[in-house]
Amino acid sequence: MTFGSIFRRLRASLTKSAGTVVFGMEDGTASIFGLIFGVAATTTSTQTVVIAGASGAVAAAVSMMAGVYLDAETTNDALAAKRVLAQSDLTSQCDAIVAALPNRLDAAGLTREQTAALTGAVRDNPAALCALHVALEDAPGESSNPWEQALWMLLADFAAAAVPIVPFVLLPIPQARVVSGAVTLMLLIGLCVGRARVAKRNMLRTILETVSIGIAAALAGVGVSVLIDRGFGG
Repeated sequence: MTFGSIFRRLRASLTKSAGTVVFGMEDGTASIFGLIFGVAATTTSTQTVVIAGASGAVAAAVSMMAGVYLDAETTNDALAAKRVLAQSDLTSQCDAIVAALPNRLDAAGLTREQTAALTGAVRDNPAALCALHVALEDAPGESSNPWEQALWMLLADFAAAAVPIVPFVLLPIPQARVVSGAVTLMLLIGLCVGRARVAKRNMLRTILETVSIGIAAALAGVGVSVLIDRGFGG
């Protein structure tokens, strides 16, 4: 396998998993940002902040990876069951399915001539009729590789979670708070711009929503940490 073919395969996999990657990066950034700022609000120990952030990042990334794997596996099983049911329907209700085809094809936007031609072509071909029946279902969906989705989630979640942590490794806590907040904000805005372009969403609204979530996570982390610190500190 050449480097070019590997690159094309990775690119195709990334494109197919774009939604998973964006979700993982947003989750990793917001959750660890809140955790880091919560811990940093009640301690001057860089080691404590970094340990808390790193352990939280690893635990969150693995948990999200497992969740995505199970979700993709469940979706694939549901699609397989749907195809089996379609085949069963075809076997027991072939005449009814053929009779309903014209209306379903008309609803799909085909002309009368196209509908008549397609219906005639699949009427006596069980395999083609089954495939068409499945294709006309409301949401036949597309199966995905659970491991592929899970690994992209792990990578995206952990890489994004590292962004708010790194400043605390390199700088004293007071300066690290400022730098961590700034780089995390830039990452969230970058993710919002990409998501808005891909999904054709309003960019300003997408940025405001996501940045608000990040700020809320930080405030929640700080609030809980301060309350617990004061509670145990008397």
